[in-house]
Amino acid sequence: MSCKSIFRFAGWPLLLAGSLVACLTAAAQSGPLGPGPDQDQGSPAAGQEPTIRVDVDLVNIFYTVRAKKGGQLIPNLNKENFQIYEDGKQQTIQRFSRESDLPLTLGLLIDISASQERLIDIERQAASQFFSSVIRKKDEAFLISFGKSTDLLQDYTSSPRLLTAALRDLRGDGQTPMMAGGPVNTGPIGGSVGTPKGTLLFDAVYLASNEKLKSEVGRKALILITDGEDQGSTYRLRDAVEAAQRADAIVYSIYYVDRAFYAQGGFMIGGGGGEGDLRKMSEETGGHVFKVDSKHPLNEVFQEIQDEMRNQYSIAYGPTNSVRDGSFRHIQIKVDNQDDRVQARSGYYATKNDAQ
Repeated sequence: MSCKSIFRFAGWPLLLAGSLVACLTAAAQSGPLGPGPDQDQGSPAAGQEPTIRVDVDLVNIFYTVRAKKGGQLIPNLNKENFQIYEDGKQQTIQRFSRESDLPLTLGLLIDISASQERLIDIERQAASQFFSSVIRKKDEAFLISFGKSTDLLQDYTSSPRLLTAALRDLRGDGQTPMMAGGPVNTGPIGGSVGTPKGTLLFDAVYLASNEKLKSEVGRKALILITDGEDQGSTYRLRDAVEAAQRADAIVYSIYYVDRAFYAQGGFMIGGGGGEGDLRKMSEETGGHVFKVDSKHPLNEVFQEIQDEMRNQYSIAYGPTNSVRDGSFRHIQIKVDNQDDRVQARSGYYATKNDAQ
């Protein structure tokens, strides 16, 4: 097991404790990770993979730009087109890049509660096509289902085949998922949070952010497929939003409602009243809410998400307020064309380990 993979299991504290010592010892013997201060990041040594360098003194923001009218992505802007502000004070942009090819760490969270069961076949097929087209050699993804419990169906992998296999075994809450090849790296995450309750949307976002994404670096995203209803989560909406922000994860919400389900049995007409919660999670983290309907099918939504993730910008700056007091710092990125709008997370928590 590699040092990197040790941090990709939820709920294995004994393994972590023993293996962490070995990893730290090996790291000390082999020298610091990543390029040294005098090494050009764009010119790795012969035979070495390019390394993503993380400067903890900088705050790094991934974002997209869209036209206000029509909503099309604007992919070819330069550093000079932007200004960035923290708590109302302009900051100096120290790094800027377009991030269409930077490795991506992705989590797909699928609602399998009763209100979504009849949509699972469509979700399975569209998600499989998405993984096959979006996951590249240096990308990694995991799959979580949530309903009465939160279950890690596939841990980190760069294999669309393994992700598709996990999707094939996806079942609604009334059935037990049967995992091909045995329960390796699968099962409830978050300990007691996995106790059957209802539709644990907020728990799923919190646990995916805190247990899976927080220790990762680079571009990170969660994709939710759900009607937005939460019932019985231990964590609240604001806990889920904060966990995603602390993990520097963008939340893309796919609002998918089975209207027929809500029309029966005395349920509220229309149903799927959680769109507002999805919007808050997405907008606060720099993501977007996509609606599925007869004119906008799920496979088109996945294509739009893929296009957005491959047309991001990155800005990094050293905040003028260097105090790491744990407070939330509001961020605003302005673009010089008034016909464009920036889609970015609302801020970050100024703790010692959050600025990346």
